[in-house]
Order: sequence, then structure tokens, then C-alpha cells
Amino acid sequence: MIRGYRTHTLWVAFLLHRISGMALALFLPLHFWVLSYALTAPETLDGLLRWTDLGIVKFAEFGLVFLLSVHMFGGLRLMALEWLPWTSGQKTAAASAVAASTLVAGVFFLRAI
Repeated sequence: MIRGYRTHTLWVAFLLHRISGMALALFLPLHFWVLSYALTAPETLDGLLRWTDLGIVKFAEFGLVFLLSVHMFGGLRLMALEWLPWTSGQKTAAASAVAASTLVAGVFFLRAI
């Protein structure tokens, strides 16, 4: 049974912020592992970099940039929530954070293809 507060816009913003943070935390070790090939096996790194030209990888990068920007804008929204007085525009701020994240990720994706 879904409780009423779990359908609230700010609950969804919290959930999106938490999921994006966990996804980024899982991605970073993989990213550093691939970058370590620059020092240990440059030919392997070259192969991985050629692999990044695939369309599915570019779409995954779009998702990664979206998660990064959602987490950043969501964090800015949370800081505003902590430091500024409460207003009825908090839902608008949450929706604006998602919209700005989509815009940033979309621009990145369009430049990548």
C-alpha cells in the first residue's frame, strides 16, 4: 500500500537524489579502475576508449550526466531548504532541479552524438 507522503513531489525529489547518489557512488570505482589503465595498460585503455564511440555507451553517458546533474541540483535544493525559510515554492524548486538536469544532460548528449 502506497502512503500519501510517498506520492508527494518532495518525496520523489528525495528518492531521486538518494538513487542518483548511490548510482554515482557505484560508478566512481569503475571509472577509476578504467582510468588506471592509462598507467598500467595503455593499449587496453585505447580499446575501451574506442568502445565509448558506440551509441549505447553515449546513451549511458547521457544517463550518467543526468544522474550527476540531478544530484547536484537536488543538493543545491536541499541546501536552500536548510538555509532559507520555507516557502510554498519548494515543489517548484524540486521540479526545476529535474528540468535543469534534463537540460544539462540533453545538451551533453546532443554534443556527444
